[in-house]
Amino acid sequence: MTQELGRVERPSTESFQGKRKLFLVPHLYKPSADADEGNTILQRYWDQIQSQVASLESGLGWIKHIYHEGLTEGGEKAVAYLEAIDQRCHTFVQAKTQAGATLEATEDEVVLGEILDLQRCLMLPFTSNTVGTKLQEWFTDGVRRRYEHISNRIDQTLGENGVGLLMINERHQVQFPADVEIFFVAPPALDEFRRWLDGWIAKQQDADTESTQGDEPSEEPEPGK
Repeated sequence: MTQELGRVERPSTESFQGKRKLFLVPHLYKPSADADEGNTILQRYWDQIQSQVASLESGLGWIKHIYHEGLTEGGEKAVAYLEAIDQRCHTFVQAKTQAGATLEATEDEVVLGEILDLQRCLMLPFTSNTVGTKLQEWFTDGVRRRYEHISNRIDQTLGENGVGLLMINERHQVQFPADVEIFFVAPPALDEFRRWLDGWIAKQQDADTESTQGDEPSEEPEPGK
């Protein structure tokens, strides 16, 4: 069962006594371009995440295990890796680890490497449809194995009556263990960021279209005119 914080009453300890709990936080990715508005919304998002997670913890217990997509190892090395790729996420995670939570290894390094390499290959044009089909099948199988591994890691490490938090993209395909209660953390800034990102992408596409049209050669006048 999945519950969305903000659309249900704060859960009570008694309601979920003896159950494993997992707080699901969408991990948002901002384009690398300098975008002040996007940065402002993301900061607001993480501020709201901290507030809502704290509310969950007050009713269900403190987070003891943190899972983040892309991490093939846990502990201090993983915390340092997050600092290099996402400062806002790192600040949040570091506070939780200092409070006693463990940042777990979440991904299988070999499977994750396969997927990343296949993504690059699938961006190329293919002369043979057979090659493209085979690569897509390989990629699909890799994605299945990836999310299966993440589910197994949660199942193996969360522990009896444990409380954990998973940060992962919104399009994930993780099938969670049946005895784990999922709480989807969806602060108001989540929809705000989605709208901003859709608008930013649309502007980039319009700019690319205008640039392409501007590169087209102008019509040459006919001789004698």
